[in-house]
Amino acid sequence: MFAGTGSDVGKSIIATAFCRIFRQDGYHPAPFKAQNMALNSYATPEGLEIGRAQAVQAEAAGIPCHTDMNPLLLKPQSDHTSQVVLNGRPWGNSDAYDYFRKEGREELRREVWAAYDRLAAKYNPVVLEGAGSVAEINLRDVDLVNLSMALHAGADVILVGDIDRGGVFASVYGSLQLLRPHERACIKGILINKFRGDLRLFEPGVKMLEELCGIPVVGVIPYYNDITIEAEDSLALAAKQPRALQGKVNVAVVLLHHLSNFTDFDVLERDPRVHLFYTNNVDELAKADIIILPGSKSTLADLYELRRSGVAQAVVRAAKEGTVVLGICGGYQLMGREVTDPDHIEGTIERLPGLGLLPVTTRIAAGKVTRRVKFRLQEPVQAEGKGAALNGETVADDVGGKATSEDNGSTWGSAYEIHSGVTTPVDGAPAPPLTRLEDGSADGCRLSSRCMGTYLHGILDNAFFTDYLLAPFAGKCAVKAVPFDYEKFKEEQYDKLADHVRGHVDLPLIYRILTARHD
Repeated sequence: MFAGTGSDVGKSIIATAFCRIFRQDGYHPAPFKAQNMALNSYATPEGLEIGRAQAVQAEAAGIPCHTDMNPLLLKPQSDHTSQVVLNGRPWGNSDAYDYFRKEGREELRREVWAAYDRLAAKYNPVVLEGAGSVAEINLRDVDLVNLSMALHAGADVILVGDIDRGGVFASVYGSLQLLRPHERACIKGILINKFRGDLRLFEPGVKMLEELCGIPVVGVIPYYNDITIEAEDSLALAAKQPRALQGKVNVAVVLLHHLSNFTDFDVLERDPRVHLFYTNNVDELAKADIIILPGSKSTLADLYELRRSGVAQAVVRAAKEGTVVLGICGGYQLMGREVTDPDHIEGTIERLPGLGLLPVTTRIAAGKVTRRVKFRLQEPVQAEGKGAALNGETVADDVGGKATSEDNGSTWGSAYEIHSGVTTPVDGAPAPPLTRLEDGSADGCRLSSRCMGTYLHGILDNAFFTDYLLAPFAGKCAVKAVPFDYEKFKEEQYDKLADHVRGHVDLPLIYRILTARHD
């Protein structure tokens, strides 16, 4: 288990690295995190939901993801409440106080232990990840994910500390001292992460830490900037250069408060034709060529905030002036005429008018659609040309003529759905779909190549759709489109990460720790 002295110390990345290292060394590893809190989720092959981080770690391990790798997922809906997803299916909503009460805790404990036991029967080793701090002493009696899980699994725990934020000696030593003796006995090594500078300067610190704690330091891993692994949370998104660039198609992703599945944009961000940034500033949105409304865990709460802040009006204004607007999942719901929640699935808001860009309406429902799909672009009924109607205005369409089955309709792509809510056309309004799924059903709505929405996460991972999205700006791009194999790219990044970590940990020592008791 990789447990941490706090949140954001790099546990997920380290676990990902070791999933790849163990695979490279001939083992059959699998990731496991008993409880994950994240809005970034993923659909398993069975059509169930887990945290995206465990799906990434499964990729690094070279195996299909499964709900047993993350049996308990908390998806925040507000500052105090979360949707609880158990074994891939919604279990209910809970506020933090009720969730962390002892009552009913043993039921969840049995579920996560059973998931681990099933996983451990199939894979070796299982790479466990803790959550937050290993020493949250006020919560340890209800802990499901840190040392109580390590004790059940008989896991050797490596304590990860973040030296970049400062205070690493105090955080490591203090964490150990706050543990009870039988818990402290689980900690077999210390790993220092995110080191900047000359590693030789920290050599005396390694010896001091080992003498102070009585536990070996298994490695000091330098900070890196040249390896790309999908992130678990969206903390750094707002820092991604919110300004337009010349010679690029400027794509603004609206920075929603409850933004989910931001990994939808990882491939687009690496497209040499594109400059992508995240913003909720109305002036920055006005400079974008394309505005994307992303997924949201709380559509109505985000819609309320967009209207309050003026962002909703800015997006509508931009659309009328010819900016391409694409909505994905919750963003697609936002683009409709109305979003309703009569059963209070998301909260207290029952009804809000949407942006009115698409002739659809959404009702939030208790059930959740979670599945992987194959899709292709639905061929428009007629040429889009000049004069596509949008809210009574005309939107110039730079795509000459309609898309044909030869240029996109015959190309199948892969994506996945994770959403609550049913979206239907407004009575009497034509709402041509954007895509057609392999089972023949329709998805999304497209008024023109400049105004469309879809429920499909991962749609931008498919080159033919990205080319379609960028087609109106072909004359603006300073570089030509080049084929980009995202799967190959990710495999290369996992190998680079493994090499980076291998070079800075004492791997023979780690193997000795893992095998000593079993010998």
